[in-house]
Amino acid sequence: MNPKINVYLNKLQHNTEVLVKQCYDAGIDVAAVTKVFCGKPEIAETIVKGGVKYLADSRIENLAKMKELPLEKILLRLPMISRAKETVQFADISLNSELETIEALNDAALELGQPHKVILMMDLGDLREGIFDNEELHRALKRIKELQNIKVVGIGTNLTCYGGVIPDDENLGRLLETAKLIEAELGYPVEMISGGNSSSIYLLEKQGMLKGINHLRLGESIVLGYETAYGERIPNTFDDAFQLVAEIIEIKEKPSIPIGTIGRDAFGNVPEFEDKGKQRRAILAVGKQDFGTHSIIPLDTEIEILGGSSDHLIIDLTHCRREYKVGDEVTFNLTYGSLLALMTSEYIYKNCIK
Repeated sequence: MNPKINVYLNKLQHNTEVLVKQCYDAGIDVAAVTKVFCGKPEIAETIVKGGVKYLADSRIENLAKMKELPLEKILLRLPMISRAKETVQFADISLNSELETIEALNDAALELGQPHKVILMMDLGDLREGIFDNEELHRALKRIKELQNIKVVGIGTNLTCYGGVIPDDENLGRLLETAKLIEAELGYPVEMISGGNSSSIYLLEKQGMLKGINHLRLGESIVLGYETAYGERIPNTFDDAFQLVAEIIEIKEKPSIPIGTIGRDAFGNVPEFEDKGKQRRAILAVGKQDFGTHSIIPLDTEIEILGGSSDHLIIDLTHCRREYKVGDEVTFNLTYGSLLALMTSEYIYKNCIK
């Protein structure tokens, strides 16, 4: 069935095993981030086989899909107070930075008879989520100690996702120092010091991770084989565990420039075109409703992507040695953004291949 994403589970398990071993050798546990494939259980099961210790997702709905898998689940996005009860139901651990939310989780845990674990998030300069100063942290800890159904099991930070700040010894060193403050305040050691996401992998490869960082939340490095600080391939991993396959629904010889006065396209933009003469152009049955404006990479390097609309992708076949015809399939490798969008689209068939 087209269009589809082929998910090569053997490649995904291999990537997981490579990353888990690399982290294990450095004393680091791995939480696999499952949001990019929407917590699809069959895919999550493969990652579990790869040896991760936790499953982590930003959406409660995805954690609920994976509730039967025998690993602790982590809610990555800060919980909503309005969904505190669901958070406790489906997440063993949640990332938190707001005291009011932690109090709501405590109330929900009391109601459900199910204690809840939290990782306190610290903002080390990337300016997304996290407690920003020690004074705020001290106030929060003073109150948390009074909550009977909440246990602080870790401290974490997020880097590169918003501000692009690269993990390094300086900012991760501050995380370790803050962990000591938390332990002194609470009177017991924290289990997890979570030093970020796939952007921290380069530290393992280049110089080694700071001693004491014992937890990472890995998504893109597992599913696509890239570290995200500098966008470099991780040795001995696959970048094609997920591939988009789309079908050609039209092939025509047409001009390279539209005929008539150019106005706005369907998305409110005024397009610009280069005159390349006649082209052999194909339309594929997939579009921006499925992958937005994120990049996809044709395996046939002689194909050029020209553009598209909500439901159509237009490509140039002029210089292709292969003689494509209507009904043929075209395969693409994916970026993290396009994979996330395509897996979320209900119009893309997910084809898991063992």
